[in-house]
Amino acid sequence: MAKPAETRTAGRKAAAKSTRSAAETEKIRAALAARHDELRAEYDQTLSEITELQRDRLTDSAGDDQADTGTKTFEREQEISLANSILERITQVERALERLDEGGYGWCERCGNPIPVERLAAFPSATLCVTCKQLAERR
Repeated sequence: MAKPAETRTAGRKAAAKSTRSAAETEKIRAALAARHDELRAEYDQTLSEITELQRDRLTDSAGDDQADTGTKTFEREQEISLANSILERITQVERALERLDEGGYGWCERCGNPIPVERLAAFPSATLCVTCKQLAERR
């Protein structure tokens, strides 16, 4: 059960979270949506390139030795890793849009403190304040 002091603090944080104006919210939403579109286009382009390279590798693999096969496998894994990284960033932006709709955007998911505007400007899909992010990275 929550202690009375914790309940009061949570109530203040909830009240403070609703202070963003509709214009600010729409500006943030537009920036996140634009970033989502950029990442989606980058992801689609990467998948297209991977498919094309795979097709080329299948037709150009006759006579490959073990080193050539290993190199192609390594390159394919790097390309897939890049695509997965882009997909992860898309998911982060989608989560930021959800948090914006729920009213939790700009507030740390761990401690509930506001995320500095500078951090959000640099990384709009941030879900943790600087302190909590540093603690998470140390683990």
